[in-house]
Amino acid sequence: MDAVTSRRYHAFADWARDSSPLYAEWATGIAGDDELTELIARLGERRGQPNLVFAAARWAGCGLEPFADWRERLVSAWDEVAAITAERRTQTNEVGRCATLLPPLSRIDGPIALLETGTAAGLCLYPDRYAYEYSSPGGEPLPAIVPERPDAARRPLLRCRIDDPDAAPGSLPDVVWRTGIDLAPIDVWDADAVAWLETLIWPGRVHDERVERLRTAVDVARADPPRIVPGDILDLLPEVAAESPPEATLVVFHSAVLLYLDADERRRFADLVSTLGQRVNRRVVWISNETAGTLPEIDGRMPRRVDTTGRFVQTVDGVPVALAGQHGATYEVSPFRP
Repeated sequence: MDAVTSRRYHAFADWARDSSPLYAEWATGIAGDDELTELIARLGERRGQPNLVFAAARWAGCGLEPFADWRERLVSAWDEVAAITAERRTQTNEVGRCATLLPPLSRIDGPIALLETGTAAGLCLYPDRYAYEYSSPGGEPLPAIVPERPDAARRPLLRCRIDDPDAAPGSLPDVVWRTGIDLAPIDVWDADAVAWLETLIWPGRVHDERVERLRTAVDVARADPPRIVPGDILDLLPEVAAESPPEATLVVFHSAVLLYLDADERRRFADLVSTLGQRVNRRVVWISNETAGTLPEIDGRMPRRVDTTGRFVQTVDGVPVALAGQHGATYEVSPFRP
């Protein structure tokens, strides 16, 4: 048994248990399986991610079955599954994350230029074109936020529970420019690529809404396709940032991207974005949604005894401000209040 893979899948099972019992069952089964942990270990760290392995298995025809039956299909289709992990990436373009990006975005004086690193299909580049419903911890609805556009009824509705009503946004940002950077951009008109994005969504009742939300967001993007620059964010960030309108505040943002970089690359990215305003001579705001442990300086600024399980630590210009649900369903600022 590969011990590193076993621990990785045990951790994933703990993370997925509440929202995707089937994925938790698969991960637990793999964690205790000598053959599967060895096979997955040979894929390497990037290709052996649970999200990617599970999506590749589904893409290869392994159905949503209990582990005992699914394992048999996985082993028989392993060569195809392994090939898929080499060809595709975990580009979970979760549009629901816009509900946790909107609070800090709404507090930035416009106009705003958006630059997303690791943008996939660019679906999170449209926070001003989605509708939002925030609710208090007790479930009481807050005033809805809806774009003033004639086709707003066909916009995704993003729901988010917020622990402090005063932290809820009151308006949509004034976005005048939007661009993304990605190693392997996804064309929203590519039906196969969009189907892969759907396959990356976990099975489970709480995730069913995400599939329809993705499809509706794709329709928004198809009506006004985003500009996505292919390439490495470490190479392209200053060049692309310099193309933004100088009169706009440039917002560089990302969600669950830095975990795919090694420690040295994360350090380079943080140093780059921290000095970006000086490089391109304009105001830059950096909004990050990443897991704890991504950057040591962020961890060092976290309040003590804050449980970050299953949530991003949201930072603005390197300062932790909230815990953001990884699919956008929750937003918590209380742990960061005096």
